Amino acid sequence: MDLKSYLNERRVRIDQGLALFMGELDPKSRVTAAMRHSLFAGGKRLRPILCMAGASCVGADPDLPEVTAVACSLEMIHTFSLIHDDLPALDNDDFRRGVPTCHKAFDEPTAILAGDALLNLAFEVLLDVSALSSEQAAARVRAAAEIAKASGIRGMIEGQMRDILGEKTALSLPELEAMHRLKTGALITASVVSGALAVGADKAAVAALCEYGDCIGLAFQVSDDILNVEGDPAVMGKATGTDAARNKSTYPALLGLGPAKDMGRELVKKALQALDGFDNKKEPLCAIAGYVMERKK
Repeated sequence: MDLKSYLNERRVRIDQGLALFMGELDPKSRVTAAMRHSLFAGGKRLRPILCMAGASCVGADPDLPEVTAVACSLEMIHTFSLIHDDLPALDNDDFRRGVPTCHKAFDEPTAILAGDALLNLAFEVLLDVSALSSEQAAARVRAAAEIAKASGIRGMIEGQMRDILGEKTALSLPELEAMHRLKTGALITASVVSGALAVGADKAAVAALCEYGDCIGLAFQVSDDILNVEGDPAVMGKATGTDAARNKSTYPALLGLGPAKDMGRELVKKALQALDGFDNKKEPLCAIAGYVMERKK
């Protein structure tokens, strides 16, 4: 399939959905402006695209409103995490996606509130089931529960805490993998699975998609670590070499650059194997798995 065209088409659909939800907010609010600054600064939209691809994989229309709502909520949560990660108390970054980070474009208090607002708006969107049937509402709640688990103390937040603590000590490879499965992998897995859950996928399909998501979630972090070593800052929109400067434990640091790339490719292979039971509607997920290790930003 033509992955570039597919990704562009999906990004347009996601941006339309995000614009619709953000259009319901007070345009005069400084917090709304800060939310928009970070939400529409570009980005891969990988998580919402995975959500839509997960729905497609189990035979559903990815443009169904119930899928779009879940997909957009995932991008809001991801953007919330980026806003907070960039703050001086955490990574202290000046640029994100090629534009000033939220606290640089506004200020730290506004950035904190914008992140909080995006997280809450995500669950407002997720749990608005007023127009859904009882069956659809139950499916949405299952998807919301999966996303809540992945974005909180059982996933991304705990992973971020371990990442911060890991800057003060050398992590073993198992510790690094466990941290990244929480920090990055959990929400990526939830993205794939929530799309399928939202349209009523069965347990076997969900289990296979969990395996796929777990593999590409870890591969995505391996790729991130590699890009931090050899990526092009102009393409990525952020600085490289920051991991080494902070003495962070990374896959290239622990394994070497070549073995880290081998690890990423093996994870992609396992992800593809997890999709063996699906028909040709799995193509977007297969193509995305390959993209994870080939991407330049």
